[in-house]
Amino acid sequence: MRRFGVALLAAAFMLAACTESGAKGGATKPAGSEEPYLKGSGTLRVLAGSELTDLQPILDQAKQATGVEVKLQATGTLDGIENVVSGNAAKNYDAIWFASNRYLQLHPGAGDKIGTATKVATSPVVLGLRASVAQQLGWSNRRPTWSEIAVAAGEHKFTYGMTNPASSNSGFSALVGVAAALAGTGAALNAEQIAPLTPRLRAFFAGQNLTAGSSGWLADAFTKNAIEKNGHAVDGLVNYESVILSLNASGKLPEKLTVVYPSDGVVTADYPLTLLAGVSEQTKTNYAAVADYLRRPSVQQQIMARTWRRPAVPNLSLSPEFGPQDNTLPELPFPGKLDAANALIGAFGDDLRKPARTIYVLDLSGSMKGERIQGLKNALVGLTGADTSLSGQFTRFNGREQVLMVPFSSKPGQVRRFDVPEDNFQPTLDEIRGYAGGLNIGGDTAIYDALLVAYDQAAALAKDDPDRFTSIVLLTDGEVTAGSRLDAFRARVPQLAKIPVFTILFGEGNVGEMQQIADLTGGKSFDARTGSLPAAFKEIRGYQ
Repeated sequence: MRRFGVALLAAAFMLAACTESGAKGGATKPAGSEEPYLKGSGTLRVLAGSELTDLQPILDQAKQATGVEVKLQATGTLDGIENVVSGNAAKNYDAIWFASNRYLQLHPGAGDKIGTATKVATSPVVLGLRASVAQQLGWSNRRPTWSEIAVAAGEHKFTYGMTNPASSNSGFSALVGVAAALAGTGAALNAEQIAPLTPRLRAFFAGQNLTAGSSGWLADAFTKNAIEKNGHAVDGLVNYESVILSLNASGKLPEKLTVVYPSDGVVTADYPLTLLAGVSEQTKTNYAAVADYLRRPSVQQQIMARTWRRPAVPNLSLSPEFGPQDNTLPELPFPGKLDAANALIGAFGDDLRKPARTIYVLDLSGSMKGERIQGLKNALVGLTGADTSLSGQFTRFNGREQVLMVPFSSKPGQVRRFDVPEDNFQPTLDEIRGYAGGLNIGGDTAIYDALLVAYDQAAALAKDDPDRFTSIVLLTDGEVTAGSRLDAFRARVPQLAKIPVFTILFGEGNVGEMQQIADLTGGKSFDARTGSLPAAFKEIRGYQ
């Protein structure tokens, strides 16, 4: 009887929730005539993209309706995929929930690691522009092509922010969409097509003035930039439609964004809640109950109202804020092979994007002895290409990147600069590796004196070479014991260049001060107290 009950639930689920192929059949029943909820028990452990945490209130309702508690563990795109492909995800989770499974499914053997996938919502990656800028460009009531958008960006007619394709699905989807549209073949992009597209793609990315490792942080940084009007205003965002509509609905922007839907197509996130292979029958029952609940018309409407993502089921009316409501958003082709997708991500870092200037302010005081200094060395060496993992491949120092090391203990040490060339950059990466291996510790902790040296270095270099993404990474395992203090640094911030400081919480470092430094400079804090330093350094690469 128990087996029969499980089979009955599975059959009901197949009728109630469409899997990866999308919804099929007739019209969806109105909310008032929905069938009773499927039931489960216990917990569904889900490895999920960080942007899906906004669904927690709906997941809480799902628990009340189905008896299944959904526990989300947020992860980055590449880290999540790597966990699935390696088999580690199945050891700790029952399901995954990323913005898309398309890149995952390109990996050999990935299909054996996953099972049923249920689309929960959709959101295309589009361009959001300040209304006045969209009107100047004639895009308020006309849908330009990606080619027109790339030309306008290259001519500096507008600027925009976008997430890093190596760390965020929205950035990767934008990169894929622009490249596929510019190729103009209507077919999946292959690796050989990327080099001929480089000049046009570089023109598009010349307009990018803001970068980030996640859509949420990008939206927050864009909002802060717009409010401050500090002379470095960014005109728009390339991001999910849902993020842009959410910003408009927030009421925080001085000027609303016009959503520009390229006429030649988009790449759309479909948020498939995906069961991992090899789970128990009870887990399958729990998954069926949750997936069925999330695709109920009444719940789909809640998801649309709360997150501004489009429904995944048919025959539900869209809010008027959404763009084309007549299915005139053609889907651009996604790369069909892993080598093409990886080549596109690699080309972005080494050839296409605006190059980075990355300044590392490194605590070499006496407290950094033992495992701590070894962790720092390992983190820096990993960024030279020694880390051959999936995430490591795309977080190494890029071609054309400028890397500066500012070591400090009782006072700032000698600054070392490395200029990674556009081609044949391994010799320079080897130099960085050798530098990391030679780091020695001893002395006190002059955090703020070293930070000011980093700002001075950045300002001097920017005079002759201003067109770079500049950021500072601060690693310290303790409180300041020498030199200037936080109050003195805070007083200097208004006179300093607008450069974000990404602080790493580590050891006995002052968490409050590290967070204040990040907040004062428009940066972000990363926690390495319970994880590894190499992991924190890699995560920060998405923001540089």
